[in-house]
Amino acid sequence: MINKQMLENLNSKEKDFFKKTLEGLIKQTYSVEKEYKELNTSYQNLQNFLKQIVEVLPNAIWVIDTNGEIFLQNSEAKKYKNLIKKIDLNISSYEIEYNGLYFLIKTNIAYGKKIVSATDITNEKRSERLASMGQIAAHLSHEIRNPIGSVSLMASTLSKRVTLKNKPLVQEIKKAIWRVERIIKATLLFTKGVSLSKSTFSAKDLVNDLKSSISYYSYSKNIDFIFSLPEEKINADFDLLSIVLQNFLFNAIDAIEEDEKENGFIKIEYQNKTKNAIFKITDSAPMIKNKNILYEPFKTTKTKGHGLGLALSLEIVKAHNGQIELLKNEKGFNIKIENPPL
Repeated sequence: MINKQMLENLNSKEKDFFKKTLEGLIKQTYSVEKEYKELNTSYQNLQNFLKQIVEVLPNAIWVIDTNGEIFLQNSEAKKYKNLIKKIDLNISSYEIEYNGLYFLIKTNIAYGKKIVSATDITNEKRSERLASMGQIAAHLSHEIRNPIGSVSLMASTLSKRVTLKNKPLVQEIKKAIWRVERIIKATLLFTKGVSLSKSTFSAKDLVNDLKSSISYYSYSKNIDFIFSLPEEKINADFDLLSIVLQNFLFNAIDAIEEDEKENGFIKIEYQNKTKNAIFKITDSAPMIKNKNILYEPFKTTKTKGHGLGLALSLEIVKAHNGQIELLKNEKGFNIKIENPPL
């Protein structure tokens, strides 16, 4: 506090000096205040910049203060708000499963705060698991192939010698063998990869192959098969394309078998567009409910099946530079493959 009497006792020179000193202090105060505001603005900008960096990171990020409270988190972290409660902050790096997903957790300490990141590695885990399952499946397929070949040979011999009354039993055995051989072929194709051997053939040529495959497939209901495939030329791998159509055909049969109705239909139509051949497959079964696992290997919504049919079909169609589309307004699919004019 400035003493008023002391100021009155100062001479003019001292008052002038005091005045200049006070003005200097005021200017310095304004200067300090300005610098503080600039520093504060710079700090706020830096903080916002860091928040933006954290926000654009693809993994979930949390910054935990010394009290264990969340100091900062990005939107990815907010998606898994309860995940942070499951994380052991004392382990620097490990994997954790949460709600069917797998995360790689990493924890670092900086400036007294813990920075925690959670990276979704579910796809990598699934790929590892599929690779492992594929190796096992391929090994089993090789092991099964020889004895099945022997059983198939014996069944063919037996069908020539068996009585007429027991003929249907042998036919059922042959159907079962055909199905196993088909599963083995699909498994080996899927694990080894698809390699095309293209040729030119008529779309109608596929009809006889499809009818033959139906004769080996077991079903109990009355199903009307409608094949509208014209004499249009297609340049593709006949055997692989036939496998694709068979897979969708058998899936439709199984869906109709599981339906409450006693009758059903399956229709395969063909369209030739400028550079593509399109096969439209529809059936009378209920609409597909679980669309998320349609093409996931070794998963199936059916009571029977190995879960490789659609996954293999997708690989074959992709090898033909095509795509598979699930229809929206009716139960079925469009299978489109590249078919440039000859």
